[in-house]
Amino acid sequence: MKLHLFSLILVFFSLPCLANNGDMPKEQQLAVKYIQAFTSQDYAKLTSFYSRDSVFNDRTANRKYTGKRHILQFLKRAHRGVLEYSFNVEHMFNSGSLVVLIGNYRYKGPGEQFGKPGRIIDIAIPGVTTLSLDMTNNRIKEHQDLMDYQTMSDQLSTQ
Repeated sequence: MKLHLFSLILVFFSLPCLANNGDMPKEQQLAVKYIQAFTSQDYAKLTSFYSRDSVFNDRTANRKYTGKRHILQFLKRAHRGVLEYSFNVEHMFNSGSLVVLIGNYRYKGPGEQFGKPGRIIDIAIPGVTTLSLDMTNNRIKEHQDLMDYQTMSDQLSTQ
């Protein structure tokens, strides 16, 4: 009986370990590849995700860029000097080709962009990123961010 219970517990706790990217819907797999290229600032890979019709929209900052060239120019400017940049995805789901990622963007880099010249800023900004995907061409139709800039402001005030 004890051995049977132990075996059942072992199987139960090992099930999450069996999950891998192959078990994710293909939309989520594409979203993860994109976010990895996005946060690692791999512009060569990012180029393949955008078209001239792609849109990058940070609604809470009221910034919108359309087209591969404009999006990449913006990202290169925004990421200049960044030491660390990541997105800790706490939850992800999709409805067809719309993928929703909820988590925290972590940024560590020069404070000039935040009015703190000469300082290294380290912040984690809660946010929601939605990706509208073109699954036929493996491209981003629209990347939309909704960020908690109040939390960012609170963190900046202590640095």
